[in-house]
Amino acid sequence: MKGNGLLVVISGPAGAGKGTVVRELLKNGDLEVSVSATTRAPRAGEEDGVHYHFLTREQFIDMKEHDGFLEYAEYCGNFYGSPKKQAEEWMAEGKDVILEIEVQGCQKIKAKNPDCVSIFIMPPSMEVLEKRLRGRGTETEDVIVRRMARAREEIALAKDYDYIVVNGPIEECVADVLSVLRAEKLRADRFREEIL
Repeated sequence: MKGNGLLVVISGPAGAGKGTVVRELLKNGDLEVSVSATTRAPRAGEEDGVHYHFLTREQFIDMKEHDGFLEYAEYCGNFYGSPKKQAEEWMAEGKDVILEIEVQGCQKIKAKNPDCVSIFIMPPSMEVLEKRLRGRGTETEDVIVRRMARAREEIALAKDYDYIVVNGPIEECVADVLSVLRAEKLRADRFREEIL
């Protein structure tokens, strides 16, 4: 009674450590990460199919018109979306599929896939979040101020997620997310076809 894999949405503010959590999760289970598609140009060092699926605007619109995305959005003049086909194939194989997306994307996914599992990665505190952003050494003061303001907006929406996991020590955070996934797979309503 293996059943389908889970569709798992992971969100959180910049600096919360979502990427690190996802990388660690991939070492601990039958999981896949959905690679987003975008119409923006590749940046130095980015590889097609690894960092993003780089599409022309026409290709993206064609996929969108043929229901090829789980969710999509336009941001700063470029489209971004989560391709549907590969995710559905992985789930049919029993693999859990992680979408690391913004809170708006999560709302769209939940509307179309109410049985998805949504997890919000919360920083231990706003002070720790700011320290992490500053520690990157890649953003200007203005960008840090904007990211902190955006983080407050995103954290206010954490209540709409199924689970909130605090990213303190990374090992504990990853263990908590894996516990969520294990428990979700054992929910009785996920076995309705087998037990009816």
